[in-house]
Amino acid sequence: MLWACLSLMVAAATLSIPLCAILIRIGHRLGTFDSPGVAGQVKVASRRVPNTGGVAVFWSMAFPMVVGLAALGFEGGLSSWLIERFPGLGVHLPGIRERVPEAIALVLAMLVIHVLGLIDDRRPMRALPKLFIMASVATGLCVFTQTRVLTSLDGLAEGPWLSYTITILWIIAITNAMNFLDNMDGLSAGVSLIASLFFLVGTLASPQPQWFIAAVLALLIGGLCGFLVFNAPRPWSDRKASLFLGDGGSLVVGLVLAFLTARTTYFTETTPSGDVAALGTSYSVFTPIIVLAVPLYDFTTVVLLRLSQGKSPFVGDLQHISHRLVERGFTRRGAVYLLWAFTAATACGAVTLPLQHSDFAGRAIVIQTLVILGVLGALERGSRHARTGEGPR
Repeated sequence: MLWACLSLMVAAATLSIPLCAILIRIGHRLGTFDSPGVAGQVKVASRRVPNTGGVAVFWSMAFPMVVGLAALGFEGGLSSWLIERFPGLGVHLPGIRERVPEAIALVLAMLVIHVLGLIDDRRPMRALPKLFIMASVATGLCVFTQTRVLTSLDGLAEGPWLSYTITILWIIAITNAMNFLDNMDGLSAGVSLIASLFFLVGTLASPQPQWFIAAVLALLIGGLCGFLVFNAPRPWSDRKASLFLGDGGSLVVGLVLAFLTARTTYFTETTPSGDVAALGTSYSVFTPIIVLAVPLYDFTTVVLLRLSQGKSPFVGDLQHISHRLVERGFTRRGAVYLLWAFTAATACGAVTLPLQHSDFAGRAIVIQTLVILGVLGALERGSRHARTGEGPR
């Protein structure tokens, strides 16, 4: 499984890197630069950098998925030829074919959200129409694939409606959180890459193989690695990004992460062989929340700040955690690296949650995450006092 994932990463990166290079050239010819935004939106000074990097990330995932479905998802044709040359592949074909409807639904959902983002990048849309489309896509994806979290609530709610509602809200929140975080070179893509790597590690370490989730995560990692070649800040150079992710990329990345985390099994009472085992505890359900704690922290604080100021929570401004750190003395590159580090710090504990054998260990990891976020908040406040000369109040 590890070698298959590595192969998929390389394949996605091999597609992403040349696509990004082509998009940079085309972008400068066609002028696909950042738009002014909707009325009331506050943005940094525009740079002549194409914001179509999401096209490369999308196709570096979608193309291999479509090719894989065509090659292995149906009997006869290419699948028979592959089985003849790789006999070991036949063992996994039944499981692969079970996931064909799920994979098709995910690719279609990604396509709709990608097109929505591309339109918004060229001609900014108002928040409500965008939210309606996102909610429709999330609802359709959840219902068609029967994806839902916290199924234990069915008895309390007398049906699956509450579980579906929470899952749809989760997908909408993470999709927007990754979009919100796309405000500095390398930030959203870097945080997404780190989160995806830890999710993949957790999937590979699980006693229950989750092949489909691992494969899509590997493609996402490869696509983001290829994009970050042109977008990530470099510690040895002041060279800035030559390509932006854009809504056409950040929304897709958020959708994929949200859907895969909702599909992942974090807790089970039996091993694949049927033996009873302690595979995770009740705290395991916090795994995706903790891995994505930094994007959720940014999303929550920005929404609360805007609401407290009487503003729409979905009209952009410069109050994100990255902007707040820069205002308090960090360089833009330093703020990005710091948020990468905080993401890795929370994710390190989170991926072990499904492997814990006691609630005590689970509680410790949850408390550790709250402390890390508390340190991030204190760092914001403390650095402000250091810069302005104010004493703490």
